[in-house]
This record gives sequence, C-alpha cells and structure tokens, in this order.
Amino acid sequence: MGVKSKKEFEANDYPILAEYEGGSIVLAKLDDLLNWARANSLWPLTFGTRCCAIEFMAVGASRHDMSRFGMEVARPSPRQADLLIISGTINYKMAPVLKRLYDQMPDPKYVVAMGGCAISGGPFYYNSYYVVKGADHVIPVDVYIPGCPPRPEAFLYGMMQLHKKIKRERYFSRKQKKNSPQP
Repeated sequence: MGVKSKKEFEANDYPILAEYEGGSIVLAKLDDLLNWARANSLWPLTFGTRCCAIEFMAVGASRHDMSRFGMEVARPSPRQADLLIISGTINYKMAPVLKRLYDQMPDPKYVVAMGGCAISGGPFYYNSYYVVKGADHVIPVDVYIPGCPPRPEAFLYGMMQLHKKIKRERYFSRKQKKNSPQP
C-alpha cells in the first residue's frame, strides 16, 4: 500500500496514504480527504417500486453486507440521505414525487438507477402509456446498474463505481484563470 515517488503518487486513484522509510504520512488535498469521507459514509434513500427492491434488500442481508461500504443506514427521509437508489419502474404519476424527493436531498447528492426498468423502462415501456423511459428523463443519474433484476454482486460493483466517481470530484482545488473573478 502506498507510493514511493511523486509520479506514482499523482497516478494513484486515491492518493491519501504514502509510505516512506520509518513510517507513513498522510499526503492529500482537502478534496481527497472530504471525498474519501463522503464515499465511505453514503446514506441511501430507497425508491423501490418492483422486484429490484427485493434485490436491494438482499444486499443489506448478512451474505452481501453493504455495511462494508458504509451504507448500512438506509434513511426514511430525503433530508437525511445523500444517495437515491431507484429500483423499479417509474410511472408518469410517480415522476413528480421522485423529482420532489431528489430536490429535498442535501448537496452533494448521488443517484443510482438499478435494473432495466429504472434505466430504460424495461419490458413495461413498450405498448404502454404510463411508464417513463428511464430515470434520467426525470432526474440526473450517476450510476446505472443493469439487470432484470440485477444480482446483489452487480449492485455492490455499482457502489464501487460510485465510490470511484465521488473520490475524483473536485471542490476546492480548481485552477482559476488569471482574469476570472474569484468566487
């Protein structure tokens, strides 16, 4: 674990810990530390409407144990959650409710679309007038987890991809142009 040179340090996806002779030190930007904390303490809000919600429940069981990823506290309120997991079909009648839930979540907020119905409307989209063709038509989606329904292992892989995305975000270390106004 760790890196030995500056080039390796910059190439590392998560440059937080560096090992040297005599011990280890923390070398990181404030962004990296905040993103590490955000990625490892996600509080999900579930929006389960069909069979994918059962698979999400299986992820919370002891065999797959999503608490290893810092997600064991599923919140009942959007004001306490920072991750919205959409699992199942979205009807046009539910779309305003989903948008309201998303708007009530505090920033930074992340969205995961789980299953074929949440991604593209699934088999219910064709020959029907009431199914939205995907969650991205209502709110922005960060990670898509395909499957009908997706296995718990696929869900955990999607969470690892979300962790990578969160750890690469930048808030404080943006480079400013010389003539641009300071925020």
